[in-house]
Amino acid sequence: MSDEYTYPPLKRKTKTRQSWDSRRIRALREFMGLTQREMADELEVRQQTISEWETGLHTPHRSTQKTLSMVAERVGFAYESGERPAEEITSNDQQRDTGQATRNRVY
Repeated sequence: MSDEYTYPPLKRKTKTRQSWDSRRIRALREFMGLTQREMADELEVRQQTISEWETGLHTPHRSTQKTLSMVAERVGFAYESGERPAEEITSNDQQRDTGQATRNRVY
């Protein structure tokens, strides 16, 4: 028997990173009720940048993708499916119909 100890192989920690594709970016913006210009102002980027993301010409940098994920979480956007819970849709629609809807601010 050998005195040598064999260590088990190291396991890499892997994070599941949400990919922000054009469809999800547009869905988030529309969920928040923002125009491309308003979204750009909130994220401190150009309106053209939002347009390029939404058309798939470019993708957001990793840091911006993290910001988008935080924003989505803060406003209750289910970015996995891009859909709102049914009770939230009803609530927001009622607020809009009565003129009480307010825009969700990113920061």
